[in-house]
Amino acid sequence: MNLKKYFNLKSLFTALALGSLSLGQVMAQATEEAAKNEGLGKTVSYYILLFLLACVFIGIIGKVLQVYELTRKIQGKKSGIAWDKFNGVMFAATLVLGLYGSYWSYTVHGNLILPESASEHGVAIDSMFNVTLIITTFVFVVTHIILFLFAYKYKHSQKRTAYYYPHNNTLEKYWTIIPAIALTVLVLMGFFIWRGITNIPKDQMASAIQIDVTAHQFAWDVRYAGKDNVNGRKNYKLIGSLNGLNNLGLDLSDKRNNDDLKVTEIVLPVNKSVRFTIGSQDVLHSFYMPHFRVQMNAVPGMPTFFQFTPKVTTAEMQEKTNNPEFNYQLYCAKICGGSHYNMKFLVRVVSEKEYQEWLKEQKPIVTEEMKKEYQLALSKQNSVNNQIALNN
Repeated sequence: MNLKKYFNLKSLFTALALGSLSLGQVMAQATEEAAKNEGLGKTVSYYILLFLLACVFIGIIGKVLQVYELTRKIQGKKSGIAWDKFNGVMFAATLVLGLYGSYWSYTVHGNLILPESASEHGVAIDSMFNVTLIITTFVFVVTHIILFLFAYKYKHSQKRTAYYYPHNNTLEKYWTIIPAIALTVLVLMGFFIWRGITNIPKDQMASAIQIDVTAHQFAWDVRYAGKDNVNGRKNYKLIGSLNGLNNLGLDLSDKRNNDDLKVTEIVLPVNKSVRFTIGSQDVLHSFYMPHFRVQMNAVPGMPTFFQFTPKVTTAEMQEKTNNPEFNYQLYCAKICGGSHYNMKFLVRVVSEKEYQEWLKEQKPIVTEEMKKEYQLALSKQNSVNNQIALNN
């Protein structure tokens, strides 16, 4: 039997081309079928099927090549495919495609990056991000060029023997000390920037606009301090009290709660410092305003704080982004449950005049109905105390 008749390079690549077309058709049909059928389970099943088909196809290609090589060996011929050279070329091609892919990712996905920071401290964060990106990109490009070019240049050859080079102390010192110095600089830079953001002098803490934010599944409750610029106390034991009206657990014995304001959006005056007191009623949430470079965990039972100064109004950012629909948003950056994606809260940055006008329109968080329920609860408590005193 003349195997050469059936197994030659031309027929081999023809078979591979036909196999690729067949696999492409099967995958297209499977994808189309998955789109027609609703349900996550069916979609996942189709993708698993596609993966298995791809594995089978790769296995078939490997077997065909193995038979082809075996046939040439039986015929007393040299290997039909110079695999060492092929692998070297593939490494070089992968280097070129990989570097182009990185360039494409930087140019295309780079346009999706957040615009300039809308807060004063965000400038330092962006600077640190850019320095880190430049250093890591340089290291990425250089190391991959060396890695893939070495694989190409020093591919296996019968004409030379590999040089045994177990270690080099000098090289090891360089590639240990240099990365250590670079990482130390980056870590210290991050430490001092974060310290500058979070270590606020007490007088600046007190003078900032005080905003209390409470997270719960799956929404934010926000209140502004009143004329005294101090938010009243809360107590988790009081959540749901006053006949269900006290959803934040406000302690009405603290009179500072009476002038606090309940709001349905966060409005900030430009170039004025604001201080957020952040808490959670249930699970761990994360207070996240990306355009201001603000993120802080909302922890049950432990208040956290973040203070910053917005420097770009919503109208100015709409012009900068060329998007008249743009709005700042407060998000939750923790996977806190099934409706996590619903945790959004509108944020606007306006002029001082607009802020004062908006502030006048807000209503106190302690309603008249809550005050009546509180007085009723006090009278009941006093009656119980009097009865106990009489019994004694």
